[in-house]
Amino acid sequence: MTSAGLRGAAFACALVLAASVPARAEKVDIALVLAVDVSASVDAGEYRLQHEGIARAFENPQVIAAIRGGGRGAIDATVIEWSDRNKQVVTVNWTRIDDAKSGAAFAAAVRASRRSSAGLTAIGDALFAAGAAFARLGDSPGRRIIDLSGDGMANIGPDPAQVRDRLVAQGITVNGLAILETEPWLDQYYDRYVVGGDHAFLLKVDGFQSFATAIEQKILGEIAARTEPVRAAALQMQ
Repeated sequence: MTSAGLRGAAFACALVLAASVPARAEKVDIALVLAVDVSASVDAGEYRLQHEGIARAFENPQVIAAIRGGGRGAIDATVIEWSDRNKQVVTVNWTRIDDAKSGAAFAAAVRASRRSSAGLTAIGDALFAAGAAFARLGDSPGRRIIDLSGDGMANIGPDPAQVRDRLVAQGITVNGLAILETEPWLDQYYDRYVVGGDHAFLLKVDGFQSFATAIEQKILGEIAARTEPVRAAALQMQ
């Protein structure tokens, strides 16, 4: 895709994600965009497993303790569902999480959301949308992280690697969670074309049943101040 096309896609995503910015900025350890694949290859049961996994992660006392143990004792998180080129939707707005109560509120919002689409797999556009989300964050994060999960390679839209590289140049880290149920080689694709940035890492799971455990471990890793990158760490389905 040309530079003009990349700028146009970025502008379109910014319009889709436009929202009011919080009035009072606060310092948080990280701002975390959870970008969830809802393309046609993800069936209704798999969709529920992904969302329940995210909700359970923010109800996990270990996750809450890790958040509270950070230098600023808080993070901001949002959820974006993505599939086709024009289908990137914020399903849970930016939420400050600093204790069990706010974690439970975020989990409840995740469970209350409804599936937004079921199109093709536009990973490049998903990354654009996730990057645009930081523009409407009023707080000041120590780190900006995109956590992109999916079960397939991109089959439409801009080259994910080009978009990833632009985000990394802005100081944004892109982590990945590759679900290998239908494409056993997907972790290699994510490692090459999706994951990047400071202390970036990738988790792989054999199927959607492992998603809840994987996302908990992934969020713990993202909250923790890692000193070394972790590449393609494996999680096998129980």
